[in-house]
Amino acid sequence: MTKHSTIAIDYTPAYEQGGGIGRLVRDLVAALARYDTETAYRLFVSGVSQSTLPLSLAPNFSWKLTRISPKWLARIWQRARLPLPVELFVGQVDLYHATDFVLPPTRSATRTVVTVHDLSFVRVPDAASPRLKAYLDVVVPRSIRLADHVIADSQATKIDLMDLYATPLEKITVLLSGVDSRYNNVLGVPSMTIRNKYNIPETPYLFTIGTVQPRKNYSRVIRALKILRERGYDLCLVIAGGKGWLENEMVQTIEATGMSDYVNLIGFVDEEDLPVLYQGAECVAFPSLYEGFGFPVLEGMACGTPVITSNISSLPEVAGDAALLVNPLDVEEIAHAIQRILDDSQLKATLIQRGLEQVKHFTWEKSAKQLKQIYTHVLATT
Repeated sequence: MTKHSTIAIDYTPAYEQGGGIGRLVRDLVAALARYDTETAYRLFVSGVSQSTLPLSLAPNFSWKLTRISPKWLARIWQRARLPLPVELFVGQVDLYHATDFVLPPTRSATRTVVTVHDLSFVRVPDAASPRLKAYLDVVVPRSIRLADHVIADSQATKIDLMDLYATPLEKITVLLSGVDSRYNNVLGVPSMTIRNKYNIPETPYLFTIGTVQPRKNYSRVIRALKILRERGYDLCLVIAGGKGWLENEMVQTIEATGMSDYVNLIGFVDEEDLPVLYQGAECVAFPSLYEGFGFPVLEGMACGTPVITSNISSLPEVAGDAALLVNPLDVEEIAHAIQRILDDSQLKATLIQRGLEQVKHFTWEKSAKQLKQIYTHVLATT
């Protein structure tokens, strides 16, 4: 790749999604803008107009916008299969990077990269609605086949790509994410200010975050909370995340366990408030049933908070030896891990110190450097 190469990146997730993939794309592209000042980048955003044009990230970054919504583009490109190349929106480019599972049509000369964040819709079928799963079951494997290269968020996702879709090993690169600097050295914003903002009681709390859906395993965390309260621990649970698919299961668990006074559903949280919420928790409880990466594990560690997480999917590789790993299907094991952190100050201190060391391996600068290497490799491959 030369400095004259032109690369288009789908920035739509960063624009329309507050958390998860949106945050990943925002932080990765921002780091890329700091690292690479020569390559010409075009950031494609669908569903917006010129009046909402954000400020440029760097002189070599420009915006390419369309008012056509992502939903309509999916209908045009993926359902109707109309061969309208994405270059009609972004102009002639050397490489197009689809950052959110699905590759649009491109001209034959354009090299293509697609990021697959996880395969939860295959591994955990109720992670998506039946209609969305049916759509993803068609468009994701097709995009993987058509792309010149595939980026996976973790080694676990890479293995899933090979096992489930027979994707060639050499076609996949694992690109680990980073931790935003806002989570390091959290400034002492009075915790009561944040507690009052989100109506969190003064009781010590466990913290977990993510869209409310069965895959996040909140129902078992709530049952673990009930066990701990029955053992005399004065605790509540704070869940940060918007409503998702099948959230009624969790609501029913809250009612069935009698935990309604101790479970605080605070909804989607302003990003600037997250570090304080992490820092104020007794521990981060994140025993998810499946994750392509698992930002809450690293964010909790960066804030100096001990973490418990699952011993499956990508979570062990993200956590390393800096968290307590549990079987996410075992409520008693989840409760026991939390109890160990509450009872053992030496264990808590060890986990905090290991966590602060673990997060040093995950920086957006490292991710951006690797991303440019991927682009260079794909452009050099004929």
